[in-house]
Amino acid sequence: MPSVQRRVTPRGKIRFRAMVRVKGHQTKTATFLKRTDALLWAQETESRLRQSKYFPDKLIELEKYTLGNLLDRYQSEVLPKKKAKGQLGQLKWWKDQLGDRKLKSFYPALISTYKEKLIQEPSERTGRKRTPATVNRYLALISHVFTIAVKEWQWMEINPVMQISKPKESRGRTRFLSDEEREKLLNACRSSESVFLFVIVTLALSTGMRKGEILGMKWENVDLKKKRITLVETKNGETRVVPLVGKAYELILHVYLKQEPEEDSLIFSSPKNPAQPINIRTAWETALKKSSVSNFRFHDLRHSTASYLAMSGATLLEIADILGHKTLQMVKRYSHLSEDHKATVLEKMNENIFG
Repeated sequence: MPSVQRRVTPRGKIRFRAMVRVKGHQTKTATFLKRTDALLWAQETESRLRQSKYFPDKLIELEKYTLGNLLDRYQSEVLPKKKAKGQLGQLKWWKDQLGDRKLKSFYPALISTYKEKLIQEPSERTGRKRTPATVNRYLALISHVFTIAVKEWQWMEINPVMQISKPKESRGRTRFLSDEEREKLLNACRSSESVFLFVIVTLALSTGMRKGEILGMKWENVDLKKKRITLVETKNGETRVVPLVGKAYELILHVYLKQEPEEDSLIFSSPKNPAQPINIRTAWETALKKSSVSNFRFHDLRHSTASYLAMSGATLLEIADILGHKTLQMVKRYSHLSEDHKATVLEKMNENIFG
């Protein structure tokens, strides 16, 4: 029968130590932040040790696996099904650091040590320290790797990442174009040598779509009669329908009438290779310099859309729905921009109640 002991550290923190004794096996112990986690680990460990009496070969097989073995299988079987980018480099980092270590030897304190290493050491790619958001993406990835190992492949008993705290992330960037900046930038894009830059930037401001979503659009994604765009390949992996209205609709219609394209062709294709999207990096940077708009990235057009929506009275739920966020957490940064709208709503409500 497993046991769980409550302990107090020299610093006054409470920990729970699980202990498992099974005849014929060495005593197993582990320490956790929560009693429920300690009890769950103890029950699973005891069950596994008792099963090994009848299936000894299976236990020996499981104990030989390393993190490198797990990451290799994850990379070949799971990663191709995911939409997220940049995870190959993160998997390599974990493999370089801990790839030779046996899975049975992983515990929360070990992961916490490498969390600190991620925070303190500069990135090999950029030479700068990683942001809390970046560190959390590394932790989220290895956590998912361990979760798959526990739930689907039964290579591990617990996910050690679940026991550690995550770095607190900043509220997020909210840079958006002022009315003057917007006018100057659009004028610069309109006079650009790139025939599509003005259309692309207008579409980004009008819809809040990401750069990758816009450049990857095909004519089959656009319904000019119903004035909407259907995005299948989105960042969160879900299909999203975006209204196509105003100036953006007029520009897209003009491009369509001018090209009379095939349905499966890209809207903004490269002049060198029609199967590839156009590269607007140089044209975009030139437009920024020409308009004297500083400290601004293409993704900030998306922030601009969200900010304009908030200042126009849209709720956070409406903004999240338009931008394609699953939760309200990402759009809370715009809440202060809608304060005037909130005051108007409350004034109207009070007038109806009290006269």
